[in-house]
Amino acid sequence: MPADTIRIERPSTNSKLFTHTRWDTVPAAAGLFHLAYLLALYFLFPHSPLWVMLILGFVYSLMVNANINGVGHNFIHNPFFRSQLLNRLFGITQSIACCFSQTMYDAVHMQHHKGNSDRQDKKGDTIDWLSIYRHGHDGEAENPWSYVFLSFFRDDVGTIRKDLQKRKNGDDFWGNVELAAFATTLLFMAIIVPSNPVHFINWRFVLYFLPFWYLGHCFSYLNGYYRHYGANPDKPIAWGVSSYGKIYNWLFFYNGYHVQRFIGLKWKNSAETSSTCRSRKAFARSGTRTCSVSWILIYRNAAGATARLSARTLLPWRDSCSRLAVRGAKVFAPLAVRVSQRRGYSFAKVARIFPLLASHSSCNRRTSEASCFSRESISSALPSVCAFRI
Repeated sequence: MPADTIRIERPSTNSKLFTHTRWDTVPAAAGLFHLAYLLALYFLFPHSPLWVMLILGFVYSLMVNANINGVGHNFIHNPFFRSQLLNRLFGITQSIACCFSQTMYDAVHMQHHKGNSDRQDKKGDTIDWLSIYRHGHDGEAENPWSYVFLSFFRDDVGTIRKDLQKRKNGDDFWGNVELAAFATTLLFMAIIVPSNPVHFINWRFVLYFLPFWYLGHCFSYLNGYYRHYGANPDKPIAWGVSSYGKIYNWLFFYNGYHVQRFIGLKWKNSAETSSTCRSRKAFARSGTRTCSVSWILIYRNAAGATARLSARTLLPWRDSCSRLAVRGAKVFAPLAVRVSQRRGYSFAKVARIFPLLASHSSCNRRTSEASCFSRESISSALPSVCAFRI
């Protein structure tokens, strides 16, 4: 395979509505549900007690995170509909639901893939506008607190618009339409109080809603931070971090398989992988639009991947548990032995579980690159999966 060749598998369908798969009904419906949920918050606010609205507002914040990193993320790489107009209209619904611009998010996300959370260059700049190293010091990642709570205010709309204008495909126009759509929606909500009779100047709802809107985007930045924290930005095969929790991946449409989405598919071995991953700067200059594996392909192959992975690979958090287990064994094992000797209970056997758990985990999060892409892939659609904690 030539060094610059990347083979991408995509699902296909004969649907006249959907481009890739009819299963995209699920994320599309989830995006529309999020919009309906926002409207429900607006209409419920004058009639519901504050404690109920606070709970619903926090749920909205979580939904913003899941929408951006689940629905919106998949929509960027695999637009759901065959009709370009339908894709544009769905982008507007996404923009109103999350109170941002889906098209501008597209530009920022594509820039993210050009840099993949790269370190600062000699000028102190990064290719990736969202890089966790962009505002760090001494080559280290930025503190998660400042990254999560300040990134919301760091977007340079002017730079994003210039990037959209370069595309010359109408993205700049539709990005402005999306901004106007969500701004108009918020303005309407701020003016009209949905009560009987109707009142004006809905300042209470504005004070209620804005913090949860901000918190939702903070959650999204938190998610993005830990999709790259602990990875190695200097190794193309280890730019990101994957996680395999079922609930997380169900809610985020398998966003946890972060690395597997964005490395070319059907690699034969790690050597070929290394030769095919081009440098960031060359990739950035080329302006290539990266392709992503459809969430439904990852879903279909997740069961097979799970069967092939060891517990140590699937559960990166087990290393931390093992450390606690060792400490726990030092404290509780002697106590359990004493109790078992006095009362005849089998606590000693229970106590031995702690060092046993520890012995099954290496407390080393590094994974061999060669083991990540074996010759025997899980299927024709996905390479062998591993936890990229390199």
